[in-house]
Amino acid sequence: MSNEQFASVWDALEDTPEAAENMKLRSSLMMALKAHIARVGLSQAQAAKLFGVTQPRVSDLMRGKINLFALDALVNMAAAAGLHIEMRVLEST
Repeated sequence: MSNEQFASVWDALEDTPEAAENMKLRSSLMMALKAHIARVGLSQAQAAKLFGVTQPRVSDLMRGKINLFALDALVNMAAAAGLHIEMRVLEST
């Protein structure tokens, strides 16, 4: 058994650093969208209309089915919801 430690669960689960970074971004966007739905008090049908997607798509989001969402789709949903996305790019340590 290895005592290797990871900065993120995605670093441990994904095969490459690129895949881990993609999953971290997707995860952050999904959590932000879920929080927005809860904060505003939207039903899944209302959220779907706001995001420009179907209700089953919002259900997938709420259930955390991250493998069904591309990064660009999540960005589009966040923008449709009126959320502002900022990104920081840092040198690896």
